[in-house]
Amino acid sequence: MDLTPKPQDRFAFGLWTIGWRADDPFGAPTRERLDPVEAVNGLAEIGAYGITFHDDDLIPFGTQAAERTAIIERFRKALAETGLVVPTATTNLFGHPVFKDGALTAKDRDVRRFALRKVARNIDLAAELGAQTYVFWGGREGSEAEAAYDPTAALERYREGLNALTHYVKEQGYQLRFAVEPKPNEPRGDILLPTIGHALAFIQTLDHPDMVGVNPEVGHEQMAGLNAVHGYAQALWQGKLFHIDLNGQHGPRYDQDLVFGHGDLINAFFLVDLLENGGYDGPRHFDYKPLRTEDKAGVWDSARANMRTYLILRERARQFREDPEVAEARKAARLDQLSVSTLDKGETVTSVLSEELDVDEAAERGAANARLQQLAVEHLMGAR
Repeated sequence: MDLTPKPQDRFAFGLWTIGWRADDPFGAPTRERLDPVEAVNGLAEIGAYGITFHDDDLIPFGTQAAERTAIIERFRKALAETGLVVPTATTNLFGHPVFKDGALTAKDRDVRRFALRKVARNIDLAAELGAQTYVFWGGREGSEAEAAYDPTAALERYREGLNALTHYVKEQGYQLRFAVEPKPNEPRGDILLPTIGHALAFIQTLDHPDMVGVNPEVGHEQMAGLNAVHGYAQALWQGKLFHIDLNGQHGPRYDQDLVFGHGDLINAFFLVDLLENGGYDGPRHFDYKPLRTEDKAGVWDSARANMRTYLILRERARQFREDPEVAEARKAARLDQLSVSTLDKGETVTSVLSEELDVDEAAERGAANARLQQLAVEHLMGAR
């Protein structure tokens, strides 16, 4: 089994992942800031193909124009020297205290206008660096105090903001599409567009819904007690899986951002199977945090672990699909029948009204699900 990452695997990492200083609400950072150029060089060395960033990850908030230009040029030079690409970028609309009560949905109109300027400026940079997708995570777009919140008006402002920014992209002639990243809570008590389903419904209300898809994250869906595979599959089915975040999570709790596969491993296995066989052709992007316990060497070990786990699961999924016994078990579970249309061409509900079913016989049929699931587990464990 070849576990060496290659550019065609399209593995990418956020600058904020390997660059996380490991601070949390209970403790100070345990690591020094990672220089963006060191991040580029390090990712290239371990076999990644791309790096992504929030504006403030690359250019500290408040940086003056001359220094900003120097930082960008230094970053661009590192990209050129290593061959690393920037497939995606996003804006930090959550870190600075000015966004404590929202950004695109802040009750203060001048804050909303500032947020638009901040996003537009980084969209310019993202387009300049060749990004194809621009992600929107509304971590502060929400509330804790219901009496001080109007969710209907907030959704209208959210829509207004995204509409304005899609118009901006069109005006500038950029080849960028947007991806909304859902999350149920944290840092806000409740965040707007908490799940993939909420985001998909919201997107259909926009002026240019064709330009906007979703960027689901494994941990965010599992924080809400949902099945990440089902959510990703629906987005893929609707042609809206524009980008993905991969990590690990242990069920409904705080956002753990574990290494991919270091949470619900069975769900990770089936997610890789979906991505590899369901038509997704975008980056395999890891949005995780190296454990707070780790030094710099541990950071790079954990980055490698994300890619290695994905490659192992990809190979296990391939073997699972090619196993003759699995093919037999899939047929016994009648998975092939699920792909057959319920009605023949030209039929309507009226066509089935005269048919009869022996419901007692049908109710006695075994679904053969357990055997197929066990075969999957055995392949996942390397027992077959």
